[in-house]
Amino acid sequence: MTHRHTTAKCISLLTAFLLVGQSFAASTGPQLPNPGKAPLTHQQQIQLGVQAATQVYKQMPVLPDDSPETQYVRQLGEKLVATIPAQYSWPFQFHVIPQKDINAFALPGGQMFVNVGTITAASNEAELAGVMAHEMAHVYMQHGAKQAGKTQTTSLIAGIAGAVLGAATGGALGQLAQAGIEFGAQGIILKYSRADEAQADAVGAIILYKAGYNPQALADFFRKLAAQGDSGPQFLSDHPNPGNREQAIQQEISSWPPKNYKTNSAAFERARQEAANLKLYTAQQISQGAKSGEWSRLNRQNGAVFTPPAGYVVNTSASANAGAAAGPVSLQSVLPSSKMVTSDVGILSITRPDNWKLTRSSRNEGAQIAPLAGVTGNSIGYGVVINAVKPKNGHSMDIDQLTERLVDVLQSDSDLQPVGRAQPIEVAGVEGRSVTMESTSPFPDANGQSQKERDWVVTAPRSDGSFVYFVFVAPESQFDRFRPTFDAMLRSVRLR
Repeated sequence: MTHRHTTAKCISLLTAFLLVGQSFAASTGPQLPNPGKAPLTHQQQIQLGVQAATQVYKQMPVLPDDSPETQYVRQLGEKLVATIPAQYSWPFQFHVIPQKDINAFALPGGQMFVNVGTITAASNEAELAGVMAHEMAHVYMQHGAKQAGKTQTTSLIAGIAGAVLGAATGGALGQLAQAGIEFGAQGIILKYSRADEAQADAVGAIILYKAGYNPQALADFFRKLAAQGDSGPQFLSDHPNPGNREQAIQQEISSWPPKNYKTNSAAFERARQEAANLKLYTAQQISQGAKSGEWSRLNRQNGAVFTPPAGYVVNTSASANAGAAAGPVSLQSVLPSSKMVTSDVGILSITRPDNWKLTRSSRNEGAQIAPLAGVTGNSIGYGVVINAVKPKNGHSMDIDQLTERLVDVLQSDSDLQPVGRAQPIEVAGVEGRSVTMESTSPFPDANGQSQKERDWVVTAPRSDGSFVYFVFVAPESQFDRFRPTFDAMLRSVRLR
């Protein structure tokens, strides 16, 4: 967890990450480095963060914007943002989660979430500012977006990348078409490398310094967390110690010109006192509540509603379904042709009706196969979504566990509901699982009324430890017309 025993080589490596190539005169103080380029554009990163933030509001309790704790954290955050040059800044927004555990996380584009447990664990405002500056540094250096270019089979954040990275599907299915490793309430939090952590420490220290806080407070807070040992807070699990973290921060800041630093404030003390009266939840309680949809209901009831930055919208299942206003789809326009053609999806080959279009993801191994008229806006109402997922490093899952997790995230992320239990099914010579679910179709019925949709979920293991899944989609009243085609497609699958 904390890796106290670190070699000289590790110390040297960490120091190398602390603003390599930065040169500044001692009289002017440290300057923020050029963050470099990421494979996602500025707009894509902001939209990615917006979509992820909507999932946080579904999967975690969030305090309303007018709560004293949120108001304070936002004021503190704005002080830190003011230190960033305009050309490198982001539309940061700050939110507070009533969770006991010490943690904080920031999403690409500037959405930051701080646990109440972090506020109460900090000894003073400078320490809290240090945690926030560290998270801000991850956004500034575009660490999350840069990770996106390192893998073709997983997304950074479960269930939200599809709306940004070009998936034609919408709602939960479109999001899952791009999803990967992390499922569940805690899966939204990014997992950074030790190199990223070292760089975030360094850049966060500069942000603190420029905001008038002693950057030593960052090292102090990490030392406090590390002292908790192997049972330490979730923050250290999500933010791995790059090695001799406190020594590296102290070494870096030792030559910076001294200032009259701010350490604490009356506002911080008031926020801590207010926090003592809040009902807080554990990580386990939050995970359980996410499965039941408790937090979506509670947040709406408490007035905790996510509002994206100006110029950005939330792509939700409901907004995608607005495409239904175009009118009912003609059955003739979506019925499959009797002529089947074989297509390569990368992770597998499959036959499809020749009048249904194959659309492969530009970011991973996923794809959708659907008639053109069966896609509206950001949603698929007829066809199939295909993708592969792999458990996190060091974790293994069997087919039943994977299927259960997939159904859980579909259920918590939308109005999809399972109908019955998972059943065995053969896929390409291996035993998989079949689950029938239902939701609301993005297309109205012939009378223009909302209609139910059937979503047939099929999972199967691959030889490399990953899993492939299919979601076959059609309105419930018409599903039997499409089932023979879906069956034929599934029988044709050849896994790779």
